[in-house]
Amino acid sequence: MNQFPYITQYVNEVFAREKNRWDFIYLRPIIVFSYFFQRTISFPLKFIFHRFPLGFEAYLIDWWMTFGLKYVATQDAAELLMRHVQIEPLLYRHILGPHDASYAPTDQPLNGIDGDFNLESIDVALRNQLTVGHDLLSYEVVDRFDREQFLANLAKIRATRPADHQALSKKVLEENQKHSYQLLGPTNIVLLIVTTITLFGDLRTTITALNSFGSDSLLLWCMKQLYANDRQAQIDLDFFMQEVSNRGHYNSSAFFSNPSQYLYYHIVFDEVCYEMLTKRPPVPDVAAD
Repeated sequence: MNQFPYITQYVNEVFAREKNRWDFIYLRPIIVFSYFFQRTISFPLKFIFHRFPLGFEAYLIDWWMTFGLKYVATQDAAELLMRHVQIEPLLYRHILGPHDASYAPTDQPLNGIDGDFNLESIDVALRNQLTVGHDLLSYEVVDRFDREQFLANLAKIRATRPADHQALSKKVLEENQKHSYQLLGPTNIVLLIVTTITLFGDLRTTITALNSFGSDSLLLWCMKQLYANDRQAQIDLDFFMQEVSNRGHYNSSAFFSNPSQYLYYHIVFDEVCYEMLTKRPPVPDVAAD
């Protein structure tokens, strides 16, 4: 098994299993190739005919996403996506830290950093617009983040751990296990979600989704600060600085966004940060003599 040293054992195992699947070998190149043409055609049309939401876009996107999750995704793909939906807001709560004056737990399902991210069923995901709500988390954490407060509370944040995502319900995975034909692995499911947003979203919704990765650079900056005294952690985190788009946030043009990188630079990055924070606590600053 080929192991990437900068990502987690769980993700390494998921990717190793996927690389032997027929859909990764034969279908993924077709999806990646066709997405270029879909985007080239759909964006100019959206700019003219579908610039603003008409009201059905979020439901249609989530209908296709939940349909794929229930009937098409492999167990690995479904689990990786559901873990991501829950881990990302827990990471954001952690870096906002004990100083976050805006923190107020809510019962709002699958929306807002402080919302309820229990995944009881496919119907819950569909009814609460999981996809659009998830994309908006990236903007919310940037709006709420305060650099000076973070640095002032660095020692407190280092001393705490993100909440346990295993404590959140993942009952939705039972529907996948019961109904899915196990056709598509994680990589193809992520690419098809991006394709669905590109095709069915209005221009505003689609651009919002494709530009919802600015939080990755914020999280990376926070992790570099938290692990400033851990050389090995710094080496692992440096992998996620390789692409200039990590700091460009895909905002220069939707045409330059690369869905093939979303899996590594967003979903996998969150997995790396979460495991690092929960299993490898940051080293505190050494007190000056």
